[in-house]
Amino acid sequence: MASTTNTTTEVNYVYDPSINYTKPMSLVTTLFFMWAVAVNINDILIPHLKKACDLTDFQSSFIPFVFFGGYFLMARPAGMIIKKLGYRKGLTTGLFICAMGAFMFYPAAEARSFPMFLAAIFVMACGNSTLEVGAYPLAASLGNPQKASARLNFASAFNALGAVLTSLVARTFILSGVQKTADEIKAMSAEQLEAYRLFEASTVKNPYIFLGFIFVFIAALIYFSNIPEIKEQAQENTVAKENSSSGSSFFKHPNLYLGVLGIFFYVGAQVGVASFIFRFAEYQLPGIDEKNAALYITYHLVAFMIGRFVGTALQQKIKPSTLLAGFAVADLLLVTIAILLNGEVAVWAIIIIGFFHSIMFPTIFALALDKLGNYTKDGSSYLVMAIVGGAIMPLFMGLLSDKFSIQTAFIVPAICYLYIFYYAVRGCRVTEA
Repeated sequence: MASTTNTTTEVNYVYDPSINYTKPMSLVTTLFFMWAVAVNINDILIPHLKKACDLTDFQSSFIPFVFFGGYFLMARPAGMIIKKLGYRKGLTTGLFICAMGAFMFYPAAEARSFPMFLAAIFVMACGNSTLEVGAYPLAASLGNPQKASARLNFASAFNALGAVLTSLVARTFILSGVQKTADEIKAMSAEQLEAYRLFEASTVKNPYIFLGFIFVFIAALIYFSNIPEIKEQAQENTVAKENSSSGSSFFKHPNLYLGVLGIFFYVGAQVGVASFIFRFAEYQLPGIDEKNAALYITYHLVAFMIGRFVGTALQQKIKPSTLLAGFAVADLLLVTIAILLNGEVAVWAIIIIGFFHSIMFPTIFALALDKLGNYTKDGSSYLVMAIVGGAIMPLFMGLLSDKFSIQTAFIVPAICYLYIFYYAVRGCRVTEA
């Protein structure tokens, strides 16, 4: 946390128009694509390992718990790595950490060990966290400052594309398409059952080995690239000086601390819903092939991607907090339909939720940072740490699903949407406590 002293500075980067930023920006954009792969492959991995390792819904929810827990724990160390090594070496380190995690899937599959799978997932999450901490500010700095937002939106488009393609590719190469009913499993001998589980576990080997080599290849490209180290300039900020003397702090900004809860609940809802789509489709559509069930994850991600573009356009005409409130109500209605109804209607309600998820994270983030002055950087770090909601909420959904039904589990995201609605209509107001 930055200290609040009587003299503070605001750090900006030095833009050098003589440097060609096109190639380094292209390389950095690939990172946005790659961490989308590492995040969204989990939506396929959850139901797959549930089958391969004979897990309950609660046990399988430890996959997002470990992944987003890794993000949370690595966020500050990642910042230290980037600060000490610089962007080029720091991002290379993050990519090698991701590769290490991907390669760990091979021995985990050989042993059919769920704890080993979790360890591999945790390592990949730590690498991903390092990439995000370094890539966002670097992408913003690689060019004209006035076009920083456009560069980030461009890179984020590849992130959304990576999410959609990952669900399609993982569906093809990880899911075996072999499904056994409960009666068929009971009829197997111990040797046959173990062979079946090992076969299912083995399907992750080649995809993750291939993914690991891609991380290594991109790491080499980054390391031997001409990515410039961003030069910084310190400028005295009189506004920051005034704010620091007034004793700005976390609890003096309700829009910030309530926004931290907003991010916590939103990421929890987003990850929880995405993690359960596959199983929800199987529950609502008995007899559906697992590869077809996985397609619903793709549809959900496509809805999210479309929502990004539509939501961005709507925000040009509609107040962000008003749009956030409307999207929260829409998701609340859709999740209620999923809880109360059955069949295709319930499944498509969950898919369309992705459309209304689209603008929530950036909108809550922006509203929470509004008028924080020199406390903005500290506030931003708290908001990033709040993504740990993606680790917590799926656990509650897993518990409810095992104890009652998978439909009951969606009460958890419903509660999240209620809080997001509250934040949009009241909690985001800029006042001092």
